[in-house]
Amino acid sequence: MLKEFKEFAIKGNMLDMAVGIIIGAAFGTIVTALVNDVIMPVVGLLTGGVDFSDMHVVLQQGDPVGPYATIEAAAEAGAVTLNWGVFVNALISFLIVAFVLFMVIRNFNKLKKQEEAAPPPPPEPSKEEVLLTEIRDLLKRQA
Repeated sequence: MLKEFKEFAIKGNMLDMAVGIIIGAAFGTIVTALVNDVIMPVVGLLTGGVDFSDMHVVLQQGDPVGPYATIEAAAEAGAVTLNWGVFVNALISFLIVAFVLFMVIRNFNKLKKQEEAAPPPPPEPSKEEVLLTEIRDLLKRQA
């Protein structure tokens, strides 16, 4: 098993995987910032200034009894909340990531098909064909 792991690590698969994970995490951070700082403020503006990140439903009141302006205020009071605004933000983030991955895979597959569709170069003539061609050319020059 150790030998198999060594072969796996040496082939570069582990390095490729590590790079992919790091880039994926960075991409996730960018998408989160896009959703929280660009898309949701515009959606909030269109819905009358609603901040979705603080949208919640109180399932059980805490002490002191609400209404609670933010999820953090409800948590400090010990209230049980259903944080549906956070879910909406996460859903939009997921849809953006899924769409971008779809586009990347779609373009990758197009490039792969183009490579497969390219005709292979004609085979090199064999040694016998080259020799026969030289003999033919010599005979043509003599005639």
